[in-house]
Amino acid sequence: MLISLKNKKALVGGSTQGLGKAVAMQLAQSGATVTLMARNKAKLQKIRSELPTPEAQNHQYLEVDFSDFTAFKNIIESYFEHHAVDILVNNTNGPSMGTALEKEPEDYQAAFDLLFQTVCHTSLLAIPNMQKQNWGRIINMSSITVTEPLPHLVLSNSIRSAVASWAKTMATQVAFKNITINNILTGYFETERLLGVMTHQATINGGTLAEAKSYMESTIPMKRLGSVEEYGYLATFLASDQAAYITGASIPIDGGFLKCV
Repeated sequence: MLISLKNKKALVGGSTQGLGKAVAMQLAQSGATVTLMARNKAKLQKIRSELPTPEAQNHQYLEVDFSDFTAFKNIIESYFEHHAVDILVNNTNGPSMGTALEKEPEDYQAAFDLLFQTVCHTSLLAIPNMQKQNWGRIINMSSITVTEPLPHLVLSNSIRSAVASWAKTMATQVAFKNITINNILTGYFETERLLGVMTHQATINGGTLAEAKSYMESTIPMKRLGSVEEYGYLATFLASDQAAYITGASIPIDGGFLKCV
């Protein structure tokens, strides 16, 4: 199966490192013109220069801070006044770690703005053009915690579940326009974010980072962390014509970690 995204325009959040970068790279490799979206201008410029065929595809970047929703809202609205996208990949940095007993109401509001408001607002801005052209792809990079909550990630557990429910609802309302909306439930991958999680766990348990990583790998049936390239392949498939009949789905990519059916 050959996936071609030639002449497609993609907007990818959180794309200067980790999984977001891997998705941007693979979309570009498959022919899409990519607009990177993150808060560090220097990193954005660097990654843009690394994307495949930057001259031919005219890749761009958008400097935003997902944690400041008011500023983000202004920037993203201005962007869509002059641009349209065929593929939207919603991805932000994660909220702070902690248990339900450690978080205050304002923490949930901040996480809601970060994880839900940005996804909802950006999607609503992208959908009208997708409806007009009778084709579109929205991919929400989410987490396995939607299905199996983790005690130390209560903010992610809560708000990402809301995003999954919203996406399922919206998917049913735009499917007749050949617009698909899917969630990727992310397991454990070799990323900077996961390094922070493992460091946090090592501190709590009084162990080393190596011990925390070894334990995490032991909980995965494949006995290893995922590579970011593997993640990029799934996202690119969901963005393609070959995935036209998949919508409203929450698809785990976790090496078999989730125990539910």
